Amino acid sequence: MTPIEEALQEKILVLDGAMGTMLQAYKFEEEDFRGERFKDHLSPLKGNNDLLSITQPEAIKAVHRAYFEVGADIVETNTFSSTSIGMADYAMEDLVYELNYASAQLAKTVANEFTQANLDKPRFVAGSIGPTNRTASMSPDVNDPGYRAVTFDELVEAYSEQVRGLVDGGADVLLVETVFDTLNAKAALFAIDSLKEENNWDIPVMISGTITDASGRTLSGQTVEAFAVSVSHIPLLSIGFNCALGADQLLPYLRRLSTTTEALVSAHPNAGLPNAFGAYDQTPEEMRDLIKKYLDENLVNIIGGCCGSTPEHIRLIAEIASQHQPRKVSQYS
Repeated sequence: MTPIEEALQEKILVLDGAMGTMLQAYKFEEEDFRGERFKDHLSPLKGNNDLLSITQPEAIKAVHRAYFEVGADIVETNTFSSTSIGMADYAMEDLVYELNYASAQLAKTVANEFTQANLDKPRFVAGSIGPTNRTASMSPDVNDPGYRAVTFDELVEAYSEQVRGLVDGGADVLLVETVFDTLNAKAALFAIDSLKEENNWDIPVMISGTITDASGRTLSGQTVEAFAVSVSHIPLLSIGFNCALGADQLLPYLRRLSTTTEALVSAHPNAGLPNAFGAYDQTPEEMRDLIKKYLDENLVNIIGGCCGSTPEHIRLIAEIASQHQPRKVSQYS
C-alpha cells in the first residue's frame, strides 16, 4: 500500500485550490512567460501557465507552499495542459516531458519540505492530467459529425509522454481530471496502465469528471452512473467530480456517485459560478458552509477546490474536514 493510500484510511485528505487564480495575481506579461530561454520563440507565450514551471519556478513553488501552509495534504502539478496536443498552441510540443518533469519536481520539493517539518502530516503531489482541447468521441464540425480532431492512439501517445515526465519527476498519484469526454479519459487510463505494467510502477490513479450543466451529464453525454462504470475497468484510488459547477450544484451528483462506486470519492468544485466577467465571487465562508454538507453526509474521501478557490478557501475547508470522518467503502472498512 502506498503512503497516500495509508493516509486515506485515516482521514479525509485536502486537495489544493486553483493554480490559475493564484498566478493571475502575478500579472505576468509576455516577457515573464518567455524568460531568457524562450525570448526568441516565434509563437506568443503569454497565457501558457504550464511554461511558468520552467521560466518562473519560484512563483509555482510559492503557490504550492501557500496551499500547504493552510492545511492542504495534496497539491496538483502545474501540468493541466502539458501534453503535445495542448502545447501545439504554442509550438512547444518538444518541451512536454521537461514541463511535466520540472513541474512534478517543483511540487515534490515543496511537499518534502512540509513533510519533513511535520512527519505526522505527510504531503503528496498529484500529477495533473487535463482533458486536452480536443474530443475523441465528438466532432468539432457540426457539418461533419463523423469527423474527429484527434484519434485514440494520438491521445495515448500524448498522455504517455506526459505521464512519464510526471512519474519521473516524483508525483505520488496521477490525477486524470476535468474529464468531459470519457474516451479521452480512457486513452489516459490506457496510457497509465500500460506504463505501470511496462515499468512496474506502483502509483495510484485518481479520476475526476466534469458535469457540464443542469442535465447532470458530462459533455459526451454520460450520466454519473455511466461515467463511473465506464472508467472502472482499471483499479482506481478515487473517482470524483471537479470544475464546471459550484459546491451546491455538485452535491446531488456526489450523492449519486457515492452510492455507485466502491472506489474512494473526491470532489473539488469551483468557488461558485463565474460572474459576467468570468470571476468567482463565492467567499471562503460560503464555500466552506456548502462543502460541510458533503462532510456531514459522509460523501467524500478527498476534498478541495477548483476554479476561483484560493488558500483562504482551502484553509476553511481543511478546518472542517479535520472534524469529519472519511467516507467508508468496502475495501477500506
